[in-house]
Amino acid sequence: MKVILLQDVKGKGKKGQMIEVSDGYARNFMLPKKLAIEATADAVNTMRMNDKAAAEKAARERAEALEISRKLREMTVTVTAKGGGAGRLFGSVTNQEIADALAKASGIKLDKRKIVLSDPIKSVGTYTVQCKLGYEITAPLTVKIEEA
Repeated sequence: MKVILLQDVKGKGKKGQMIEVSDGYARNFMLPKKLAIEATADAVNTMRMNDKAAAEKAARERAEALEISRKLREMTVTVTAKGGGAGRLFGSVTNQEIADALAKASGIKLDKRKIVLSDPIKSVGTYTVQCKLGYEITAPLTVKIEEA
């Protein structure tokens, strides 16, 4: 019997795949536990439409990530932090502060987990941080730290 998996099933396949299993396994285990549905013509058509919609969504998100990447490369974000003189800061500048400054300066809302700091920023100056935008797209962002 052909079934379409509704969840990942260990040893059988991933969610959304159409697989061939024995009739008893499908009727007695997979269908009652809602792990799969029978692969009728209507279900197969729905599966194909969902796959197509997911591919279009992924392409749209990738295009948005490329656009944001292009904007970030040209941008410099200024973050003010409390300092103790001589170019040293009290504490360090976090990726949350950089994300807030980016949203305030340009309107680009970026999650703090997508901003990667190689080392903590503890002094005044200009730094380059990497922003992971998904779909293996990264963009450098120039951050200027000023003392308040």
